[in-house]
Amino acid sequence: MSKTIMWFRKDLRLDDNTALNKMIEDSEVTDELICLFQLNPLQFIENSYNHDAFFQSLGTFYEHAKTNNIGLHFVYGDVEENFTALKKTYPDWNKIYFNKDERGFGRERDQKMITFFENHQIQVHSFQDSHLHGVQEIKKPNGESYKVFTPYFRKWLTMPKRPYERTKNKNRSFAKLTHPLFKEGEKQFRQIIENIELPFDYESGEAAAEECLKEFIKNHLHEYQKMRDFPSSDQTSKLSKFLRTGELSIRKVWHALNAEPDSDGRQTFISELCWRDFYNMIYYENPKQKTQEIKEQYRQLSWSYNQEFFERWKNGQTGFPIVDAGMRQLNQTGWMHNRLRMIVASFLTKDLMIDWQMGERYFQEKLIDYDAASNIGGWQWAASTGTDAVPYFRIFNPTTQGEKFDPQGEFIRQFVPELKDFPNKYIHEPSKMPADIQQSIDVSIGKEYPTQIVDHSKIRAEILTFFKESSS
Repeated sequence: MSKTIMWFRKDLRLDDNTALNKMIEDSEVTDELICLFQLNPLQFIENSYNHDAFFQSLGTFYEHAKTNNIGLHFVYGDVEENFTALKKTYPDWNKIYFNKDERGFGRERDQKMITFFENHQIQVHSFQDSHLHGVQEIKKPNGESYKVFTPYFRKWLTMPKRPYERTKNKNRSFAKLTHPLFKEGEKQFRQIIENIELPFDYESGEAAAEECLKEFIKNHLHEYQKMRDFPSSDQTSKLSKFLRTGELSIRKVWHALNAEPDSDGRQTFISELCWRDFYNMIYYENPKQKTQEIKEQYRQLSWSYNQEFFERWKNGQTGFPIVDAGMRQLNQTGWMHNRLRMIVASFLTKDLMIDWQMGERYFQEKLIDYDAASNIGGWQWAASTGTDAVPYFRIFNPTTQGEKFDPQGEFIRQFVPELKDFPNKYIHEPSKMPADIQQSIDVSIGKEYPTQIVDHSKIRAEILTFFKESSS
């Protein structure tokens, strides 16, 4: 009897899990199947919403696996040391299955560990599971990778997608082991779970993910193109947090979309799934992009590091209501509407001229749906430093963005309550409200709500000079 390990990572589900499916399919009845999660402190972002949300999802998955008679075992520490100890403990372990990471820290870890496994005569079975297309599947006719989204999207649409497949048990039994190595891992896991302190409700697990998908498809998909940019309407899918943990299969989402009649909303949402693949590929092609601008000519930009302005941006105290509402939504809920992500990122980089990396790192701490490829891609897009990014001379006007996407100020009033009694006429530009009206509603601009941190009307000329001089 030989031992086989299924190494879980950002694929916290039993349904349509490529590596798990293949392990079950390949195994013999006599094989001992071990499900494992490696807790690597190098990947922890402690005291962050990102960290706590992921581990709450992991805790839910642990319980879900248990109800399906699958014991999830934990090891803690350095990844190579953990697997060295496992091989010494179980010399008959000869196969490992996992869904690979294709970029960033995870890719480097996987490359290192594949060499380790091969050196220890352990067969490696790794799969692309997290995206509809892997980082090297969509190429130009000459074999080069795309740098612009639109032609990538056209090619992406023509490529066949892998089908959704329910996981079949085939009456395989999963080991429940009590070795001290696993006991220490379990202890560390329990301690992490006990220390979770999310200040908001956070739904997790496969059942919650499937319900979220059904609700979106039924009630919001076909209006998605028309309503997705209005934060008060709450018409976005909310699937991103389940996709980043792997509690929801991307192929299940694709399968659900294909069962629906065509519409503008459906087509727009499909393009969003393609953006997810595109940014994943871009990160693979630009492995230093988290700390380096993709466009070489902008790597010497003289960004500001004004800590006072950065703190006011983080805390939603800029004096621009739509920006402040977006940041407060992030701080209070761990999530931010996608239109607002673009607005606040543009404001930080173009109005305050603060380094986009500072904003990207703050989002990494706060977002419960943080995905490195998409987040970095979005920030470099807003800062005009990434591939296929917005031109540097295009600057979001936070006031007109608010007027367009929150015309009655409903969203602003929800997250900036000091403005709740403001007339619609002044909700997007509080500083223009006459003193007598401020007095009548007992709100003074500059006291209860801050004055504008910058004069946006002067920004365009400054940005043009900033980019030209810093990149020349």
